[in-house]
Amino acid sequence: MSFLLSPIIQVYRLSLQPVAPFTWFGLSLSTLDVVAAFRLCIALRQIREKLWRDHVQKLKTVRSEKEAVTLPEVEERSFVRDAVSVLLVVYGGEAVTCPALAIPPSFMLSGVVPAFYTAIQAAVDKLPYVPIPAFENEVPLATLDALTRAYLLCNLIPPMVTAHTSPAINSNPWTLLLTSLFTANAGFFFTNLFSFFQPYALTLTTPTEFLPYGWTTTDIWCAPLITGLYAFLTHAQPFWADAHSVALGWLGQASVDGKIAALDPESARAVCALVLAGLFTTRAVKNFSPKVVGPKTKVQ
Repeated sequence: MSFLLSPIIQVYRLSLQPVAPFTWFGLSLSTLDVVAAFRLCIALRQIREKLWRDHVQKLKTVRSEKEAVTLPEVEERSFVRDAVSVLLVVYGGEAVTCPALAIPPSFMLSGVVPAFYTAIQAAVDKLPYVPIPAFENEVPLATLDALTRAYLLCNLIPPMVTAHTSPAINSNPWTLLLTSLFTANAGFFFTNLFSFFQPYALTLTTPTEFLPYGWTTTDIWCAPLITGLYAFLTHAQPFWADAHSVALGWLGQASVDGKIAALDPESARAVCALVLAGLFTTRAVKNFSPKVVGPKTKVQ
């Protein structure tokens, strides 16, 4: 197993090192931060452009068929709206969970990362072209998405609970899973609720998460799953240490003293990244694989 985990561990060690030019100003932004920000901003631009194409096509269809259907007109895009949408995706979850945990959200303590994402969004908006999501680019990017998402779900979110000053919170596994679910997904929930990515004016609408089978979206349920797996492997809370011992006991691998050694955080994060890579690659193949068209049958 180590031959699978070692490369991932080394990638994290290298990509989490602060890089220039940010270090010149005393900022600790890493290569992973930069790549994750560009990936997110480009993905959001791809979503906006797809929704714009779909909406324009609907307008053309309705006007050509002269149907009695009213569709909102396309609104001129605003950089402020696009910047707010990316910040809402990044910090919307914190805005929900931090007040519930009685801790200050990170954007209230420092403006470095919000300004960084705003600058990246401005740079992405200036690009003359971004590729349309397709099998050829989404499948390779699934690995990058797995690395960045594992870092979020293993390193950034759990300390909100495990480092809490209240014993009732820092030892509660339900709080940990709920915090992961909301922090990772609430941002997209709000942007969908207010139609931030649509080409028309902001409008309240049913979020995709509330549509039929919206809960099956991989991004939603993988958040508590991966955070729970990381806590299970590292014994982040007493519950997970007991669960680990019980699980190995069922497999006939219980130790003599009843204690199971926890996996080191770097290896546990690598395991989570592997699991996410499998999930995201499967999703990309399912969504973007070329459709196989069978031979036409001649009808007499």
